[in-house]
Amino acid sequence: MRNTAKITTAVLAAGALTLGLSACGADSSSTDGPLIVAASPVPHAEILNYVKDNLADKEGLDLQVKEFTDYVTPNTATQDGSVGANYFQNKPYLDDFNKKNGTDIVPVVTVHLEPLGLYSHKVKKADDLKSGATVAIPNDTVNEARALKLLAADGLITLKAGVGNEATPSDIAKNPKNLKFKELEAAQTPRSLDDVDAAVVNGNYAIESDLKPSKDALVLESPKNNPYGNFLAVKKGNEDDPRVKKLAKLLTSPEVKKFIQDKYAGSVLASF
Repeated sequence: MRNTAKITTAVLAAGALTLGLSACGADSSSTDGPLIVAASPVPHAEILNYVKDNLADKEGLDLQVKEFTDYVTPNTATQDGSVGANYFQNKPYLDDFNKKNGTDIVPVVTVHLEPLGLYSHKVKKADDLKSGATVAIPNDTVNEARALKLLAADGLITLKAGVGNEATPSDIAKNPKNLKFKELEAAQTPRSLDDVDAAVVNGNYAIESDLKPSKDALVLESPKNNPYGNFLAVKKGNEDDPRVKKLAKLLTSPEVKKFIQDKYAGSVLASF
C-alpha cells in the first residue's frame, strides 16, 4: 500500500491536508468526544458505516468516518491527532511506514483480508500472457513486493532466495516470459487495465472498480497464513482509549462477520 511514486513526497503533499484536518476537525485526542476514524472507502469505510448505523449506539460509541483514497494521509492524520484511529492497512505496510516516517502507529485488532489479484482485459488465464507482456504493479514498497510474490507463487517469475517485503523487479531471478513491469500508484492499477496486458490490483481498489476478486482474478492471493490482514490502528499510547476498545469489539463481532460475508461474497474475508 510506495502508493505514490515516493512515500516521502506523498507525506509532504499530504501535509497541507492534515493541517486542514487539524484546523477544522474535532480534537481526537480527547476520549470524551467522537471517535474519528480515517478509512479507505471500500471496504473499510463501508464496514465502519455499518457499525456506525447498526451497532455503535448500543455500545454508546459516537463514531465518525472520514474517507481517504490514498495510503499516506490516514497515518499522518492519526499521528498528528487529526483523527483518533485508522482502518486501511496491513502490518508489513505499517512497519515500513513507521520506519520511513518516524511515526509510532500500532495495530489494535485485525478485521479482514483483501486478497491481492492479477487481472486482465486481454487474456483469460495467466499462462496466456505473451512473451514481453507488460504487467502493472503497485509502486509502494510493501505492495510491490506482495505483487511480485503473487506472480512468483503462480510460477510466472522466480524471486531471488530470501527476498522479503522490499522486493522489486530487480530481485527477479527468473522471468521466463520476459514480463515487463509498469510501477504505478496502487489506486491507478485498475485504471491501467486497458493500457497494459495485466495488472496486480489491491482488493479494495479492485472492488471500487467493479472487479470481483473471487471471480475475475486470474491469480488470487491465498488467505492461508496470510500476513496482510487489515486492522484498526492508533497512535501508540491510545490502545486503551475506551472508544477504541468499543470499536475493536464491534469490528470483530458476529454481526460484522456476517455483513462482510453477505456483502463481499468472498472478495473480502473476515479474519476473526
